[in-house]
Amino acid sequence: MPPLMFGGLVVFLLMGFPVAFSLSAVGLFFGFLSIEMGFFTTAYLGNLPLRVFGILSNDLLLSIPFFTLMGAILERCGLAEDLLEGTGQLFGKVPGGLAYAVILVGAVLGAITGTVAASVIAMGMISLPIMMRYGYDMRIATGVIAASGTITQVIPPSLVLIVLGDQLGKSVGDMYAGAIGPSFLQVFLFIAFIAGVSIFAPHKVPPLPPEALAPRGWSLWWRVLRGMVPSIVLIFLVLGTIFMGLATPTEAGAMGAVGAVALAMLNGRFTWKLMREAMANTMRLTSMVIFILIGATVFSLVFQGVDGSKWIEHLLSHLPGGQTGFLIFVNVFVFFLAFFLDFFEIAFIIIPLLVPVAAKLDIDLVWFGVLLCINMQTSFMHPPFGFALFYLRGIAPREVRSRDIYWGAVPWLLLQLLLVVIVIAWPESVTYWLDRGTGVDPASVRIDVPMPDQSDDSAVPVFR
Repeated sequence: MPPLMFGGLVVFLLMGFPVAFSLSAVGLFFGFLSIEMGFFTTAYLGNLPLRVFGILSNDLLLSIPFFTLMGAILERCGLAEDLLEGTGQLFGKVPGGLAYAVILVGAVLGAITGTVAASVIAMGMISLPIMMRYGYDMRIATGVIAASGTITQVIPPSLVLIVLGDQLGKSVGDMYAGAIGPSFLQVFLFIAFIAGVSIFAPHKVPPLPPEALAPRGWSLWWRVLRGMVPSIVLIFLVLGTIFMGLATPTEAGAMGAVGAVALAMLNGRFTWKLMREAMANTMRLTSMVIFILIGATVFSLVFQGVDGSKWIEHLLSHLPGGQTGFLIFVNVFVFFLAFFLDFFEIAFIIIPLLVPVAAKLDIDLVWFGVLLCINMQTSFMHPPFGFALFYLRGIAPREVRSRDIYWGAVPWLLLQLLLVVIVIAWPESVTYWLDRGTGVDPASVRIDVPMPDQSDDSAVPVFR
């Protein structure tokens, strides 16, 4: 029965039905079929309303609309323009300076918006015409813009990490802490690639000509600081309060949304039209996530009822190579799934099936989740559903050929896969940033409780 369920789901997806409704339809069909065949009784499906209610009342998932609203407001308030213009002028004198600015601003925007669309669209509209005007290689220009937007998927407060934390049963704070190291590594790999291009093929990433450079001095630094300092404050407001234990992800997301409104007001760009558009985008994304999650819950409940989890566990736990074989298979599997499914669908459908096997193989689930998050960001960079490429195609001038956009993504896709290899070979890049606890071994703690007939002075428990 489990293989038939997977096969039925694949057929529905290939026919073009929406994922959320395909999951529900396949789950309910095989659920009723399983009742008729005696795999479980009708009482088992009575768990479904409770699980749906559990999704709708999940406080953790409430952080998704808050972070989405924050990103949608910042996308429209001019913050990206201020950051890119100042940073681009700061690095403009060196070969590849505009590309360095796009990567760094992409990381900052990722840390305050959490959405790929906001980063790619903002940087594409601002920096792509400038790169084209001053002779950047078209594939380098389009590739760096699309890739820097995907940093958002790994760097906190990524929506993917929130969903993965929920599916893995781990705190979002731990997921965010674990993603710090890979985020820095990814930015370093991107910068190193541009540095290599600027050394071996400087004509592809020329510096800005003198007439395009703003006067150096305090005025330029003030432009950079004016865009960067509010961003850093907002990053601390969102991430710092989570890491310090002062706020839950939901509370931090709410503060971030308020901070985004305040930032838009400070820039003089807050309007009610902006707010309505941001809320409409938030509503659409949140509705999509909830419907996919409900569909995945229907599918998962029936799949577990026919012992599908045992089938998956038996299938994956007996792969050659133990942990290494499992990780290689899972990453290759997820990479190819990302050609057809987006990260929400993979997180809700596939991850719950992999978690029991990973736990049985003694794999750290936070590290496992961050690793899969890095892998899933490739879904934005390769065909046929590379959304970062679609966003860029939508705002790029007509003279930019789609072929250049797709071929320009290839080196950056390879860099993302290289990061997957690095994290597998160097787990400390994730685990180093996690809470190490008190350093006390609980097995070494002994509590001596005196007998009642001892004196009052000695009746105090002794802790060693």
